[in-house]
Amino acid sequence: MRVLVVEDDRNGAETLRRTLVAEGWVVELAHNGEDGLHLASTTTYEVIVLDIMMPRLNGYEVVRTLRQRSVWTPVLMLTAKDGDHDQVDAFEFGADDYLIKPFSVAVLIARVRALVRRGAPERPVTLTAGSLSLDPSAHRVQRGDVEITLTPREFGLLEFLMRHKGQVLTKNEILQGVWDVNYEGDENIVEVYIGYLRRRVDRPFGVTSLQTIRGVGYRLDE
Repeated sequence: MRVLVVEDDRNGAETLRRTLVAEGWVVELAHNGEDGLHLASTTTYEVIVLDIMMPRLNGYEVVRTLRQRSVWTPVLMLTAKDGDHDQVDAFEFGADDYLIKPFSVAVLIARVRALVRRGAPERPVTLTAGSLSLDPSAHRVQRGDVEITLTPREFGLLEFLMRHKGQVLTKNEILQGVWDVNYEGDENIVEVYIGYLRRRVDRPFGVTSLQTIRGVGYRLDE
């Protein structure tokens, strides 16, 4: 099995290499995002272990570009950050799993093995709601032929709504699906982001696909 480790901390990268080699795996190293992207795009690996904070290209940019190039190799992201939003962003950009530093060797090996068993996913299907379309792999949103730029959080919210098109979703359901099951902030953050989405995907085009169902939640219509 071939594994690519992209980590700018050379000592840390070497430790990861030795750990994975001890499991009988073939490991290649890259120490910056550009080299990692090149190797991941031109060589077949079973898993990519990818640090987020790196020179030249960060891990978010690497995994997003890979998915845009239709490279579906499972990606395990490593981060020294411990914020829920950073973890959510990793998934939104196309990662399959993440580990927060420091982590145990046993957990790393278990996560890598789980990704190998899961294998590379098929290309996600483009989601549509009327003239609105969202491509999860290319991280692209369009209303008709007009491309719309969204923040990662706005993109994640819209994707969640489109995957539940026609269903009324409560604020709590949206928080658990887009933010985090342990989110303890003000649930009105959902209302704020619904407003952001309306200003980007509805109002400039004279449509009202994002509906507020009073006393219940929100629904995305065709």
